[in-house]
Amino acid sequence: MWQGAITALISPFDDAGEIDFAALDKLIERQIEQGIEGIVPCGSTGEAITMTLDERCAVIERTVKTVNKRIPVIAGTGGSATAEVVEATKRAFALGADGALINTPAYNKPQQEGLYLHYAAVANAVPGLPVMLYNIPGRTAVLMETATIERLCEDFPKVFVAYKDATANLKQTEELIRKTPLTVLSGDDGLTVPMISIGALGIVSVAGNVIPKQIRELSDHARAGRYDEAAKLNHRVTPVVEACFVESNPVPAKYGAHLLGLCKPHARLPLAPATDRTKEVVRKALTDIGVL
Repeated sequence: MWQGAITALISPFDDAGEIDFAALDKLIERQIEQGIEGIVPCGSTGEAITMTLDERCAVIERTVKTVNKRIPVIAGTGGSATAEVVEATKRAFALGADGALINTPAYNKPQQEGLYLHYAAVANAVPGLPVMLYNIPGRTAVLMETATIERLCEDFPKVFVAYKDATANLKQTEELIRKTPLTVLSGDDGLTVPMISIGALGIVSVAGNVIPKQIRELSDHARAGRYDEAAKLNHRVTPVVEACFVESNPVPAKYGAHLLGLCKPHARLPLAPATDRTKEVVRKALTDIGVL
């Protein structure tokens, strides 16, 4: 299924706080020009949690239209209420998304059975849409266990086809690669190379918003087993990756995209504007790697 370098796309907002569709087009075109192999609009990096469903659908619709089948569009449709996730996923399917990325629900901390039923509800509602499961306990406060993921794969093999792993738990990553047919992708820029070395097939990247070419090259080197080259490039991109997380994502990445002339730096509350320190760190990282 989806492999390689995929960017978790930021959502650009104008000075009034509304979606900036012209900037969205610019961001997408740069991603494609620099070799990115897939785009995720309206994920956590896209601040979907601060958008209405209509806004999310507008971003997904525009992304699908602008991409025009050149690369896969995997729409973020996750949330904490199952009925809302089902509706968002139905609408993303109707708008032409190639798939959905659905994170484990945040805040309500469901049991493993609740997680299974949550994803099963989506699979039953939209059986024709491939889904990437997204395990990110650092944001959602719940870990989807391997046994739950295995069960979903067994019961809905045509729906659950990929897995974004942001657990920072390489033991579970290896276990999933060994026990399930899922295409596993790193959900952590800093672990791209080690995760690919044990069988992952790519990265869903935040840093790809500002250095898509380098993220594609890093993925390509690691997937081809060129680990010396991958290690060297990883050392080069690490300061940019670290800059993207010097404060809450996507604030630094948005400031970086702003420096590159791609969009305004605005995030929606409760995220505050980038601090002066963040601005300095991001500017230096992009300058040092040669894109600014």
